[in-house]
Amino acid sequence: MKNVFFAIFMAVMTSSVTGCDFFRAVAGRPVSEDIEKKKSEIIAEAASHKARVDSLRKVERKLADSLAVLDSLSKKKDTMMNPAHLGGLYATTLTSKYYIIIGSFMDISNAERLSEDITAKGYPASVIRFKNGYNAVGICPDSSIVGAYASLEKIKAEKFCPEGVWILVND
Repeated sequence: MKNVFFAIFMAVMTSSVTGCDFFRAVAGRPVSEDIEKKKSEIIAEAASHKARVDSLRKVERKLADSLAVLDSLSKKKDTMMNPAHLGGLYATTLTSKYYIIIGSFMDISNAERLSEDITAKGYPASVIRFKNGYNAVGICPDSSIVGAYASLEKIKAEKFCPEGVWILVND
């Protein structure tokens, strides 16, 4: 009876001193340190997954906005052109992907005069030279089609806006 009592006493003492990790280790199960490490890995993986999903949702929204703008442009019969349709750019480096073109002239002095007039009205303008000999006046440079479309709608409400205004797509 003393041996049984002693064995129980030792088991209680051992478990109170070493805790559950001792028995887990003896049984080949993960100990607290292993469990915490795995928990941290799961949390990090979940955060990474959430970041990827958020990024995909952002791209999805941009794509939906872009498609809506393209649809609106198509319905309104607005024009978008690539410089290649005009023979390409001539000695002009464009910094943005989209420009609103409000005029195009064979004589560069006419393009420069319009550029100065539009700049005086608060819209910084650029003269864009094409290899086909035309010199266009571009305003409201933007990196997104959504922004370019918003600028196009705003420009159309201005008194100086000609009827044939269009968007240059600089690929």
